[in-house]
Amino acid sequence: MDNAGMGRRDALWAMGLGLAAGAAGAGSAQAEAASTMMLPSGAKTLAELAARLAKAPRRRDFKTVPMILDNKDFWDHEALAEVIAYRGGPRQVWDNVDVAGPWLNLMRNATNVQVFSYRHPDFLAVSATHATAHLALLDQAMWDKYQVAKIAGEKFPNNSLIVEQKGAAADAKDFENPEGAYSSHNVSIPALQKRGAVFLACHNSLWELSERLMKSGVNPDKLSHEAMAAEMTNHLIAGAVLTPGIVGTLPELNAAGFYFAK
Repeated sequence: MDNAGMGRRDALWAMGLGLAAGAAGAGSAQAEAASTMMLPSGAKTLAELAARLAKAPRRRDFKTVPMILDNKDFWDHEALAEVIAYRGGPRQVWDNVDVAGPWLNLMRNATNVQVFSYRHPDFLAVSATHATAHLALLDQAMWDKYQVAKIAGEKFPNNSLIVEQKGAAADAKDFENPEGAYSSHNVSIPALQKRGAVFLACHNSLWELSERLMKSGVNPDKLSHEAMAAEMTNHLIAGAVLTPGIVGTLPELNAAGFYFAK
């Protein structure tokens, strides 16, 4: 068999990988996401992480949250611990700050190279998401209610980064398709999540966004600062892992052996 044929054989992707059984007790959108993963053949360790993350609880029923999270019950500590403890690899964490930047495409390219070029099926890409990039981790309901598009800029009349692109419908086995599942025609947060990427959310970004909105008079329910930050926490996109703060969490990932990218 020639090298191209071997590459195509090695790149056959398993849909599901039995993760639905691993996530049976999770309920919610995380379990559904785990059952539709698009992981490379041989990605056993990454599949196991995805199943554990699907089962890890995410508290999304806050009434208020404080400025500084001094108790692990305020963030997704179990899911975050799973990410930090991941022993597959390589492991890369991206410091993503600009919603209008090329961050998702860079993560896509890195994953393609690690999986298809260097043959590392258990490669894990983690987005350390904060500043304006964090707007992408809020669901459309929050964008609508708090006029988030005005902050995100003219490129984003809505949260298009959580909408699947046309390339998502392509045959996942054809990894060389220039308009396919691994191309620039399939750049979105859901597309990367299906490939095992993890998006870390930042409490500090939510707190500061709430403050900005209140100062600008965008507070339709007349909420307190603590209550608005809590509402936004409750409306993080499915699969996001809330941290007490991204900048303060990066050293934890670095100490665990994650490669830093920006």
